[in-house]
Amino acid sequence: MAQTSRTFRTAVVLASASAALGLLTACGSGDEGADTPEAVAGTAAPMATDGGGESPAGSASPDGDPAGETPPSDSAKPADPSGSGSGATKSAGGTATERCHTSELRASVGPNHPGAGQENFSVVFTNTSGHTCTLRGYPGAAFADAGGEQVGSDPERTSGSPGTITLKPGAAAWAGLSFSNPEISGAKTATPAALLVTPPNERDSLTVDWKGGEVPVSGNSSRAKVSVLASGTGE
Repeated sequence: MAQTSRTFRTAVVLASASAALGLLTACGSGDEGADTPEAVAGTAAPMATDGGGESPAGSASPDGDPAGETPPSDSAKPADPSGSGSGATKSAGGTATERCHTSELRASVGPNHPGAGQENFSVVFTNTSGHTCTLRGYPGAAFADAGGEQVGSDPERTSGSPGTITLKPGAAAWAGLSFSNPEISGAKTATPAALLVTPPNERDSLTVDWKGGEVPVSGNSSRAKVSVLASGTGE
C-alpha cells in the first residue's frame, strides 16, 4: 500500500512538470496564429486626447511630431478680419485701417517746378477726417474746361512700385503730374479751368482750380503723365 502511494505521487509530479513545460513552450513559440501585436519601427501608437479634442502637450502624434508644434498651413491662417474686401489694411499695431475715401480728403495742386523741357506739378491729397486711413497706387486725373468737359486725354502712368501710405489726420500724400512744355514740343494747347483728381480705388473725384496755364491736348508729346503716390506734399 505504501508503495502504491509513492507511485501515485511520482506520477502526479511528472504530469505537473509536463504541463508546465508545455505552457512555456506555447508562450515562446512565435506561431503565426499567436495574438501578440507586431511591433513596427518608426511609428507611434494613436494618442489618447485630453478630453478637449487635442493631444496633450509634449505627446507624440501619429506622424511622429510633437503634438501642437506643427506649424499651420497657409490654408489654416486666419482670414481678413474685416471680411468685407473693402481695402482694409493692418497698421503696425495690428489695428485694421480703412483706405481713404474721397469724402475724407482734400485735393490741391502744388506750384510748377519746370525743368528739362517739362512742367512738373504735385497733386496732393490731405486727410481731413478724424481718423487714420491709407492710400496706395496711382490717382486718376483729367483736365476739364469751365463746363466740366474733359480737355485732352487721360494722363498715362509712369513706372513705379506702389506702397501703402498711412495718413493720420492732417497728413498728406502726393503724386507727380508732368507734361512737356508746349512751346518746345509744338503740341496744340488748351487752358483748363480745373483738374479732376480721383483717389485710388475710388469713383468720386475732387475738383481743383487749375492755375498752371496751358496744357498740351494734341500733337507731339501731348499726353501728361502721373506718378505713383508717395508720402508728403512733394514740395
